[in-house]
Amino acid sequence: MQTRTRVKICGLTRLPDVQAAVAAGTDAIGMVFYPQSSRAVTLEQAVTLRAAVPAFVSVVALFVNAEPDQVRAVIDQVQPDLLQFHGDESPAYCQGFNYRYMRAFRVGAQGMDTAAGLLQHCLNYPDAAAWLFDSYSASYGGSGLKFDTSLLCDVQRCPDSRPLVLAGGLTPQSLPQALQSVQPYAVDVSSGVEDAPGIKSTQKIQAFIAAVQGGIGV
Repeated sequence: MQTRTRVKICGLTRLPDVQAAVAAGTDAIGMVFYPQSSRAVTLEQAVTLRAAVPAFVSVVALFVNAEPDQVRAVIDQVQPDLLQFHGDESPAYCQGFNYRYMRAFRVGAQGMDTAAGLLQHCLNYPDAAAWLFDSYSASYGGSGLKFDTSLLCDVQRCPDSRPLVLAGGLTPQSLPQALQSVQPYAVDVSSGVEDAPGIKSTQKIQAFIAAVQGGIGV
């Protein structure tokens, strides 16, 4: 039986924001290695941010259709705890690094706009450490858009489902309803705790984690 809902704060670009997320009690921090994103970090930035993350807080490296050499460079220099593939990566690609990974699914995209279609896509990644569900957008995440969580019903009922991570338009205000309806293993937030893209708000981070701790599964 799940005892609590875990939290990942994603799209961190500044040292004070990493420190604020850790101090507030986040379980994981995410760094984006997608050059088109306003939250992208360089390898040099990532190494500095990674050094500020203490034991028992995970570091997740997010990629979107990256060249394999880019992923390997991040693995070698940043040493993340988990890779997150947020684009159109195939199962063979995700498995090819021999590294633990989380697969993201853009709910509402073609083929993932029904509960059955979404589950079929998920089942192609049975070795993923978790399945993350975000809203479909042309920008591959961080849009602040919500999606119809009823489309997760087949995933939730599937005996072979992986731990479910909920993303997409989450804020401290919307979180209680999302926790009640989905009961996810973890939640992932980026734009919902920002003052501007890539610029996190300490107050919003604190409010978000407090909302999780005050919700179900704690």
